[in-house]
Amino acid sequence: MSDFVIGLLSFPALLLLIFLRMPIGLAMFTVGFVGLSWVSGGTIIAFAKLKSETYSTFSSYSLSIVPMFLLMGQFATLGGMSQALFKAAESFLGHLKGGVAMAAVGACAGFGAICGSSLATAATMSQVALPELKRYGYSGGFSTATLAAGGTLGILIPPSVILVIYAILTEQNIAKLFLAAFIPGILAAIGYILTISIYVRLHPDSAGVRSPVPWPERMRALVDVWPVLLVFIAVVGGIYAGIFTPTEGAAVGAFGTGLIAFVNGGLRGRAWFDSFYATARSTAMIFFIVLGAGFYNGFLALTQVPQELSNWVVAQGFNAWTVLVIILVLYLLLGCLMDSLSMILLTIPIFFPIVSILDFGMGAEEFAIWFGIIVLVVVEVGLITPPVGMNLFVINSMDRETPISQTYAAVMYFVASDIVRVTLMVIFPVITLGMLRLFY
Repeated sequence: MSDFVIGLLSFPALLLLIFLRMPIGLAMFTVGFVGLSWVSGGTIIAFAKLKSETYSTFSSYSLSIVPMFLLMGQFATLGGMSQALFKAAESFLGHLKGGVAMAAVGACAGFGAICGSSLATAATMSQVALPELKRYGYSGGFSTATLAAGGTLGILIPPSVILVIYAILTEQNIAKLFLAAFIPGILAAIGYILTISIYVRLHPDSAGVRSPVPWPERMRALVDVWPVLLVFIAVVGGIYAGIFTPTEGAAVGAFGTGLIAFVNGGLRGRAWFDSFYATARSTAMIFFIVLGAGFYNGFLALTQVPQELSNWVVAQGFNAWTVLVIILVLYLLLGCLMDSLSMILLTIPIFFPIVSILDFGMGAEEFAIWFGIIVLVVVEVGLITPPVGMNLFVINSMDRETPISQTYAAVMYFVASDIVRVTLMVIFPVITLGMLRLFY
């Protein structure tokens, strides 16, 4: 059996282990270690790689940005920023038909600007918004679907942990990727708000109404969100002004949100320990997945699978856009099986060499950034695609009274919105690259 065939057979083996509920990081590590031992004819190379890969992964300066962004999200939650964002958005939109749901999406977008995790955004905003949605007569399925969709904004609107990982894998500039994600992120929030507007007109009984908030109260609620704006401007503005690097910006953001949380009384007593412990757990999980992916991708590189697949695609003469569509459909299908980080780590080393040699009418750097944002959006769709979208289960675990079938039915409207957005981004690359070309 050739090395190439062994590499191809590793895919069903990996999916089988995932199906058997083995943690995906461990599954990739196991398949990579066993495959590397098999191809090299012994365990010497595999154990040598275990030493070198572990050190290079965990000592990477680029990856130090991950725990900083995760800690920033923890501090932001304890600082009451999620409540302030939702209250401000609700005061301006709550009186509209579907307005409380629109406010939840707006608050998710704002919280996503200081939290790089989709699941964390969904879980945090659900604690704040779900009781209000139920209070004003919003149906259970519509409420949970809205919050699941809104939570996906956490990985698209910068800062984004997934974008950091993509930048490292493809050797791209993190700041440029963050900039390119702005317009697609704003477009996502607008698309979800329009979807809510359509949904409540098609299903009038799914949403209640609330009385308008007096303007003085709206202004007070707006003033309460200044810490969020301050942290966002300090982090993002500092990066693009050249004051500090993205990694330093993440540290500044973590310090700023921690200071705000302390002043607001959110970091008293055991809260300090809980924040660092939760960050350490999430970081350990991410780093182990990165390590497992490093082993698996190293094994694939040895079997020449990415290179052979790239050569095969070129030899077949497939149209570049056809290849791109096939890859995006595969991402939608994979989104029903695994989380976004695992998808990026597993597929980018395989798919990126294939698409990077095709002609899409743009430079290498522009293509890498455009492709990365599109992939991120499609991965985001996978988080809310039935039957096993991760965000759907996170939200439904907080609302046991709502059957998940109702969430499935309502969330398909948001999935349709996402598919329209992906289509526009593919047809009009300027949506992604416009700000990049303007600033660079």
